[in-house]
Amino acid sequence: MSSPECALVAESAATIDADALVIGLRCGEDGPALAGGADDVVEAFGDADGGLLALLTLAGATGKADDIVKLPTRGALGAPLLVAVGLGGEPESGEFGVAAVSEQVRRASGAAARALAGTASAASTLSRLDLAAAAEGGLLGAYTFTAYKSNGNGKGPLGRLGLLVPGNDDNEAVLTRALTVASAVRTARDLINTPPNDLYPASFADRAADIGADAGLEVEVFDEHRLAEAGYGGVLGVGGGSSRPPRLVRLRWAGGDAPGASVALVGKGVTFDTGGISIKPAANMDHMTSDMSGAAAVIATVALAARLQLPITVTATVPMAENMPSGTAYRPGDVLSMYGGKTVEVLNTDAEGRLILADAITRAAEDSPDYLIETSTLTGAQLIALGSRTAGIMGSDEFRDRIARQARLTGEGGWPMPLPDELRADLDSRLADLANVTNHRWGGMLSAGIFLREFVPDGLPWAHLDIAGPSFNTGGPWGYTAKGGTGVPVRTLAAVLTDIAENG
Repeated sequence: MSSPECALVAESAATIDADALVIGLRCGEDGPALAGGADDVVEAFGDADGGLLALLTLAGATGKADDIVKLPTRGALGAPLLVAVGLGGEPESGEFGVAAVSEQVRRASGAAARALAGTASAASTLSRLDLAAAAEGGLLGAYTFTAYKSNGNGKGPLGRLGLLVPGNDDNEAVLTRALTVASAVRTARDLINTPPNDLYPASFADRAADIGADAGLEVEVFDEHRLAEAGYGGVLGVGGGSSRPPRLVRLRWAGGDAPGASVALVGKGVTFDTGGISIKPAANMDHMTSDMSGAAAVIATVALAARLQLPITVTATVPMAENMPSGTAYRPGDVLSMYGGKTVEVLNTDAEGRLILADAITRAAEDSPDYLIETSTLTGAQLIALGSRTAGIMGSDEFRDRIARQARLTGEGGWPMPLPDELRADLDSRLADLANVTNHRWGGMLSAGIFLREFVPDGLPWAHLDIAGPSFNTGGPWGYTAKGGTGVPVRTLAAVLTDIAENG
């Protein structure tokens, strides 16, 4: 999908030659207030009764998040159109307060980019508040997925975004990294938004291999024959009901000249989930095209690690299957022999993600990584517990909390959740080592995490990110988040990998 060109511009906001100029507003107790970074714009409008803030207030500006007001500048500025975008109220102080400011800028920049669809060029003072956030928000807010629209999508995206900060080496480095991260998020969104008749296990594996090759990664693809030879019973069981057989893809960034720690990434790649024999209701089943969002995220992230030249080894292990009902589908009551030897009694074929992830986690752990991170659209219970925008993060306590902190700092959000030992007994099976679900609905997100923990070696720091809600936006767009695939948690994973590269 096309994206706006982003560049640093060391010019006055008042005189820059652009079709539109973006400034920020805050929501104060007494009405909207200028957010800063636009002193030259204020001066150009003058301080009389018809000054900038008075005009914006008269036009209905509130400063609330995502609020957009457009004003013709009537020659006061070089740009003919002024776009004032709300950032919301003043965040609290402290580490997360600083992160909240960045997220406000990111969200405002995205809202402005969406509002300027079809505009050839714009400049933004939001970069004076936070350059990286303004760049990321602008690139992500301008995202559209039009591959299947025969007449395009009406207005095209914003063409060029000038970020009003000096063009020095430090700012260029910040911009380059921000655009690289945002491009990885867009890659994940493209994969998620591709419909399942075109994105099925074999084609998904091909696209993952292409992404890996473009980033200089080592690529390995297991077809159904190799999966059978190696004993990947979970992947084969889930994929057995489809005419399109499963795959498993391995992508590896070796860490450059001096690799430090090693990190295993695992992502759920169910390219479409009907529920299998335990079939889902028809309503909203089309959303199950997003059941490979975890796979999309880790594929984009391992390629991002290479592009950022992170000095760590990152290996993504990605199981891919289509969960369909048919005469060859696995059944409730079946016992699957998983990769590595454990056996699982299937009580519900709609709890399929944990089965393919168990195989992948076991394989990823054979590399003896220092850390293991798995992410998946695993349970509807995540939405019940935390809503549609907050991922549930489980795993070993210290590493879980480390990832949750990075999730909050990036603005993607995530909350640490427990794995209560008393729930493990509810996964006991009369036939096998464990069952794939409990016999009740309580703590479903946590029980799924406990199931996955059974396949993680003792002592390995690991985390499970349940992104069932945050990975796919079923409502209208907001901030820099489009409808459909969001790319969550690519930015969180990038921040965690960077943290590991810097601190071990």
